[in-house]
Amino acid sequence: MKKTKNILASTIVKAAAVQISPVLYSRQGTVEKVVKKIRELGKQGVQFATFPETIVPYYPYFSYVLAPFALAKEHLRLLEESVTVPSAETRAIAEAAKEANMVVSIGVNERDGSSIYNTQLLFDADGTLIQRRRKITPTYHERMIWGQGDGSGLRAVDSAVGRIGQLACWEHYLPLARYALIADGEQIHSAMYPGSFAGPLFAEQTEINIRQHALESACFVVNATAWLDADQQAQIMKDTGCAIEPISGGCFTAIVNPDGRIIGEPLKAGEGEVIAELDFAQIDARKRLMDARGHYSRPELLSLLIDRTPASPVHERTAHPKAEAMRAATGEERAVELP
Repeated sequence: MKKTKNILASTIVKAAAVQISPVLYSRQGTVEKVVKKIRELGKQGVQFATFPETIVPYYPYFSYVLAPFALAKEHLRLLEESVTVPSAETRAIAEAAKEANMVVSIGVNERDGSSIYNTQLLFDADGTLIQRRRKITPTYHERMIWGQGDGSGLRAVDSAVGRIGQLACWEHYLPLARYALIADGEQIHSAMYPGSFAGPLFAEQTEINIRQHALESACFVVNATAWLDADQQAQIMKDTGCAIEPISGGCFTAIVNPDGRIIGEPLKAGEGEVIAELDFAQIDARKRLMDARGHYSRPELLSLLIDRTPASPVHERTAHPKAEAMRAATGEERAVELP
């Protein structure tokens, strides 16, 4: 993955936190809607945008309201509509980002074989995919649907608008995961949650999450949640037999500055976006007082050990270790048969 130089403190970045509905049960329809929104934002001069968690094709609300033995039909439908990386869908998003000259962070259900992962994709302004990371631990009901990610994505990456870190939903409850990004010098933090989920308390908790991270990291947080309209709620209720309460509320799309203050008016209902200018001079102003990765840290007392090794289901060895030892002892080059 390419790297660019750090963005100067005098930089001002126009950012958008996007609250958008999926096209329910449709990967293609949702991607087309996202691409259209990227182009619209590009015409408004937006340089960075965050879209909601697993917006493509849709968040697995069914996993929260159905018993495990009843998940199969909806689980298989999500698998069929999930995104492979790379694919025509990721190329479409990349091309839209390039056309708009915009850095785009977006959540997708990623299909890898017959498994699904909660994945965050980060596209640079030239359309290059500069980060693909998977949520390290799916939350509660999500563990029935998504596999686990690894530590390779617990880093900030350079982009056309600065160093960006990404986390999904309740990963923001993991202080060490957040500190991995803080220590890596993130300037913009892309946060994303499902939205239309678990009622107003979920929205309140989301606000606390993102404001606290902004304060601790002294970076800007751009947070997006999704929105289900009344027809979509009715469809999910029909398909799962659930009540409306578990699939409503919980929306808090907002942008937070390094002082932990919300910029503009958060979105708690409907589709739309919060747009704000991020003045990077505010990062230095905050870090002058408290720099968690610098003068305010005490690494001789407290430090973080991260394993960023990409996970793999296969670890190959070229020879059996006992065979290697026997060859070394005898000087033989031929294969040795072991009992």
